[in-house]
Amino acid sequence: MPFITTKDDVEIFYKDWGPKDARPVMFHHGWPLSSDDWDAQMLFFVERGFRVIAHDRRGHGRSAQVSGGHDMDHYAADAFAVVEALDLRNVVHIGHSTGGGEVARYVARHGEPSGRTAKAVLVSAVPPLMVRTDASPEGMPIEVFDGFRAALAANRAQFFLDVPSGPFYGFNREGATVSEGVIRNWWRQGMMGGAKAHYDGIKAFSETDQTEDLKAITVPTLVLHGEDDQIVPIAASGLKSAKLLSNGTLKTYPGLSHGMLTVNADVLNADLLAFAVD
Repeated sequence: MPFITTKDDVEIFYKDWGPKDARPVMFHHGWPLSSDDWDAQMLFFVERGFRVIAHDRRGHGRSAQVSGGHDMDHYAADAFAVVEALDLRNVVHIGHSTGGGEVARYVARHGEPSGRTAKAVLVSAVPPLMVRTDASPEGMPIEVFDGFRAALAANRAQFFLDVPSGPFYGFNREGATVSEGVIRNWWRQGMMGGAKAHYDGIKAFSETDQTEDLKAITVPTLVLHGEDDQIVPIAASGLKSAKLLSNGTLKTYPGLSHGMLTVNADVLNADLLAFAVD
């Protein structure tokens, strides 16, 4: 399997499909998943002539289960290590949830300074800040994230069934069409990764203030958010991110969930393609 090694000696697994001279689109997955969560998008884009790249974040999927570095700075640096190793240029970076935070920090600190980033997409993304503070009253109380940590430490396998069975895909909503395969695939991806990375990652995605990252981004950036997102509330994230971006465009989806990239892939893929080729 293909791996690159970061400057701090962490092995990062990646996928690289399609013509090497085609427009590269790089995907950044959410917590606690892996690059496999982008199957519907990677197949869609590669069939349309793009080069598609996705990696497993450190401690997730097939990447090394290291003890440390589970924070946005390392996430972004690891993504840059992949970009440099593959010599990717003119890249469209698409990040979901925690991966959206990774994209925001990557573009602000690595992608734009290196001149390698063309566009960015933040899908159901965690920036600017998920936890509730005096400056961000729309956020969620810290007790919510403490509950995540407690549930993960007590029984990670059960927690990773409860999340996709309920709020992640909106399967807890009346009239929802529940997919057992989608639930099991979420569980499979999560259980491939390391408990330490997942535990530490809760702090990374909930308590990292990325206001300055968003302000620093100047490339065209598309913000996509489901209006019924129960994991990353739109008022705390998508709406605020769009206002902080100097070159941002916001599109919201009535009734769609946090996991809309999977359960509404036909809708999202069309919008991602239109932005990528614009």
